[in-house]
Amino acid sequence: MMILRPIQQSDYPALVKIADESGHGFTSLPNNEQLLQKKIDHSVSSFTKIASQPGDEGYLFVLEDTDTGEVVGTSGIEAAVGLDDAFYHYHLSKVIHSSRTLNVYKAVDILTLCNDYTGATELCTLFLKDAYRKNCNGKLLSKARFMFIKQHQQRFAQTVIAEMRGVSDESGSSPFWQWLEEHFFSMDFPTADYLTGIGQKVFIAELMPKHPIYVNLLSKEAQAVIGQVHNNTRPAIELLKSEGFTFNGYVDIFDAGPTVEAKVDNIATIRNAKNFTVEIGEQSGDTMVLLANDKLTDFRATVVSMTFDERKNSVVLTQDVADALYLKAGDSVSATKI
Repeated sequence: MMILRPIQQSDYPALVKIADESGHGFTSLPNNEQLLQKKIDHSVSSFTKIASQPGDEGYLFVLEDTDTGEVVGTSGIEAAVGLDDAFYHYHLSKVIHSSRTLNVYKAVDILTLCNDYTGATELCTLFLKDAYRKNCNGKLLSKARFMFIKQHQQRFAQTVIAEMRGVSDESGSSPFWQWLEEHFFSMDFPTADYLTGIGQKVFIAELMPKHPIYVNLLSKEAQAVIGQVHNNTRPAIELLKSEGFTFNGYVDIFDAGPTVEAKVDNIATIRNAKNFTVEIGEQSGDTMVLLANDKLTDFRATVVSMTFDERKNSVVLTQDVADALYLKAGDSVSATKI
């Protein structure tokens, strides 16, 4: 059985392996053992913290194969970004150059450095090992976060965003960053990405161009990747689009990958999930259902094949599934078709 749960101190070796496998461009999980330990510490503290509004909490989850005990993936939520360190994006917009006298009218795309998403909740740190990219594992790893937000809405902002990994090659070279590096920086993309991941962001404010960048002045290669995702990220952005996330012109300042956003109440999983009373019995049926308890430090979620009738007030779980979700007969469980 695949179970999503909060990360624990004992998951440290598994997180180090995941950080190593995730490769370049995965800013939220830098390959730095000290910082990975800090991420675990911060997550454990966040889950135990009493919070009535979003703050600096960071919630990190892991996906565990209970048959083997192996941690095979991770995903996270930042309650509110940009409260301590500036949270930068480029916003893609247009300016109009026109002259009635010369009968010239031209719309030009520009990129403007901004902090517009300050205070928003961010979905982050999604990674699943290759061998487990099948069945409903990716959906469980991503969508279970929405169940957690639904159960604890006071901890999160009304706007939820996700930065999608932009285009880069196997060596970590980004066409967009190559142009920025040539004109404004003297470091390669993996170095800039790593510095951001470990929290050393001051160089962004110091070296980034202060005025809007005219897109038509960029190299053709840089222009082509603005708002585009890495091949490995395509399933993730399609899943978020199906949840109601949209791209509104905000892109990453390093690789120009798109940032998508949604209001909490418009996210499909949050909107469709309902609470049911747990009954213990024999499971049957072939509807794939996402299940999650309403706990905090003991949050658990899974996907099971079962008979599911949204019109009823209860669902029947086997004892094994109930135990895995820390539930007993009469408890409440949140459920929705996946």
